[in-house]
Amino acid sequence: MPGFVKKFLLPVLAACSMSLPAMGQQAIFSAEGLASPQIHEDNSVTFRIHAPKAVKVEVCGDFLSSGNGGWGSAELSEGENGVWSWTSSSLESELYSYAFVVDGMRMLDPSNVFLMRDVRSLMNIFIVPGEKGDLYSINDVLHGSVSKVWYESQSLGMPRRMTVYTPAGYEDAGRRFPVLYLLHGMGGDEDAWVTLGRAVQILDNLIAAGKAKPMIVVMPNGNAALPSAPGEGPDGLYQPVTRPEKTMEGSFETSFMEIVNYVDRHYRTVRKAEGRAVAGLSMGGFHSFHISKQYPGTFGYVGLFSATVPRHGGGDGVYSDFDEKIARQFSDGVELYYIAIGKDDFLYDENVWLRQYLDSHGYPYEYHESEGGHTWRNWRVYLADFLQKLF
Repeated sequence: MPGFVKKFLLPVLAACSMSLPAMGQQAIFSAEGLASPQIHEDNSVTFRIHAPKAVKVEVCGDFLSSGNGGWGSAELSEGENGVWSWTSSSLESELYSYAFVVDGMRMLDPSNVFLMRDVRSLMNIFIVPGEKGDLYSINDVLHGSVSKVWYESQSLGMPRRMTVYTPAGYEDAGRRFPVLYLLHGMGGDEDAWVTLGRAVQILDNLIAAGKAKPMIVVMPNGNAALPSAPGEGPDGLYQPVTRPEKTMEGSFETSFMEIVNYVDRHYRTVRKAEGRAVAGLSMGGFHSFHISKQYPGTFGYVGLFSATVPRHGGGDGVYSDFDEKIARQFSDGVELYYIAIGKDDFLYDENVWLRQYLDSHGYPYEYHESEGGHTWRNWRVYLADFLQKLF
């Protein structure tokens, strides 16, 4: 390199390279200062977004729903300096999700870094404090540990990932703990109950309050064709789909005891029915229904949250011999058979049929019916209620 180039070019390049981090920091600081969402003392919430060239801005969210689980919308008004805003009425304590729609294009709130993914949808979240909001929040209590655990599935021919929660003090305790196997719904994965369901916060807070027994909670991936959540395994950064292959055709139920056996070998568990529970939402409720009857005497507690349930006794493999398997399950003893669903849930009639079937045979169960539809708002409530009845 000629001398004059070194003399003049190298200092310029050095200055540019030094300025890049500064430019990044400047971008960070310039994004601060716009409060959105802002939760007020009366639990009303203000949403703001800087969109100076926009014609129409809306906020969409479940707090604007008519109650059946969908999202409603409200229009923001433009104020000074191109900042649009809208303030809700007072909201009940809850975890809410939302997004903006700017001139017809849905986008996340650039002022809110708190997100969750439901299948292929990303959304912002916020928590209104109070009874439910506090239960779903991280509080000043003892906290359990969360591990992403890989196990080998011989029947499915692949290593698979599951999420395992161990309660506070597990590492130092010498005793054994009961286990809840908690299953996700269609389109979910082993991360769903942790992110969308706030299961860890609910467990920590209920256990700390003495309302739930310390327990291990195992959250496996119920999609038998997939090893893990999207982007978390050897399949790479593939896009998630609502219904992957091998979800409700028996593979997951048939292979389920591999999970139970792995957990019993690697954790200090109570290895009998009164120390095991299986529960799930929607598709996970379908899995829980069939797993619990396929392996009678294995699970003393069964939870069906807005479950997909069969309205007939036919099928092959794990779905065969419907009446006989349920009869044996209840004759072997079930500590709690728990059914919960919302009045507006599209699976409501299926659950009516299941209750009529159980009633006709004199099989005992506990039923909880809530407002609303097929939503995480209901499933978080069902989980919290179910946890307090276990073990």
